[in-house]
Amino acid sequence: MTRNTARHVASSPEPVKGPAHARALRSQSLARLLGLGLTAVLAFVTVGGATAAVTLTGNIRSVDVDAALGADRPEKPKPDDPNAGEPLNIVVMGSDSRGGDNADIVGDGTEGARSDTTMIMHISSDRKRVEMISVPRDTTVDVPSCPTSGGDQTSPVTGTKFNAAFAQGVLTGGDVESGALCTMHTIETLSDVRMDGFVVVDFAGFEKMIDALGGVELCIPEDVDAPKADHLVLSAGVQELDGTTALKYARARTGQGLGDGSDLGRIGRQQEIIAALAREVLSAGTLTDPAKSLKFLGAVTGSMTMSSNFASVKGLAGLAYSARNVRPDTIAFMTVPYATDPYNAANVVLTEEADAVWDNLENDRPVSDAIEQPKKKDKQGAAAEGSESEPDATPVSDDTPADDTGADAAADGESTDAPDPKRTREAGEEAFTGADVTSVCG
Repeated sequence: MTRNTARHVASSPEPVKGPAHARALRSQSLARLLGLGLTAVLAFVTVGGATAAVTLTGNIRSVDVDAALGADRPEKPKPDDPNAGEPLNIVVMGSDSRGGDNADIVGDGTEGARSDTTMIMHISSDRKRVEMISVPRDTTVDVPSCPTSGGDQTSPVTGTKFNAAFAQGVLTGGDVESGALCTMHTIETLSDVRMDGFVVVDFAGFEKMIDALGGVELCIPEDVDAPKADHLVLSAGVQELDGTTALKYARARTGQGLGDGSDLGRIGRQQEIIAALAREVLSAGTLTDPAKSLKFLGAVTGSMTMSSNFASVKGLAGLAYSARNVRPDTIAFMTVPYATDPYNAANVVLTEEADAVWDNLENDRPVSDAIEQPKKKDKQGAAAEGSESEPDATPVSDDTPADDTGADAAADGESTDAPDPKRTREAGEEAFTGADVTSVCG
């Protein structure tokens, strides 16, 4: 596949509402607070712990009742996953809306809102696999007529960039929800795969989320000097990035150390930052620290918009519990296959390989070889040659099985850090997991 530089086309300069300040479509504020595990982009497993954190830290004076009363107590019922046994596809968007706190961060004089980043988050039916599929914003698509949050319909647009779907929804509906609905509808039209809901996080929320965790550790492969990215300067090596710096690095396109300057080039950096965020969220240091978990969830309460079907305390708690064993090595990242648009070199088009991705997505099969599939064991406990836990899954090249630890171990005070990575993969170009090496430092 060819890779050409892509340019961004701004949306029409129409005033819009802000990012809805954690406003689900008519949902309750507490539900949104708990739902921030979702907006943390892969942090479902922290929601259950966050529920406890809210309870424990909501009192000025507190006592550790579990330690005081011991183990001889009635069993607490496990929360139900309302979608148990069913895969979920959730559209996760990063918005550059100029409303609220975002106006100070963007500061480029442009009004309106666009989906700066869009990923499809697939959660497998067995809750053991999470896959993040990036859709390039400069993909040439036909945007269908979309419903808005107020009941109106947008006008269809042919032969435009994918992120125009979000802008078209905002332009007609006047809010971020309408932009998300149009993006979701456009993805369903492209893929013929049902999407189950959406989450939108704006720039301000992204910064606060990372700062609440104390920053994220990232390998910077070479010196970066990006004057257009608010004078971003980074030295090569492993760096601890705060929210502001991480956002600049995720958004930067042009400058020294940033590749070819295309939006396609920065997709890989965005995937790396989200993988680093997932590692930090899923680490024992976060999962076993109620104050840190609560701060993390509270950091983005004013910066999130989500579909109401995911704004249920009970539903999110059940989903969080059923996905509690997700780890960095069972979270995969990839970009939907693409090639240069033959009619517009600034854009890309999806290839036939994308059809295979959509088919795997619809049928709950792994969309790449990134996540290593565990083998079935014979009666002696040895792995049976050539067998896999999912017979229809995409074959993988590495036979190292994944264990079934995770948040349960964190609850017992054990480390849940990912195992030492065994592969080096190029983010943005190859599928990888949160446990893989994607940049080389030192």
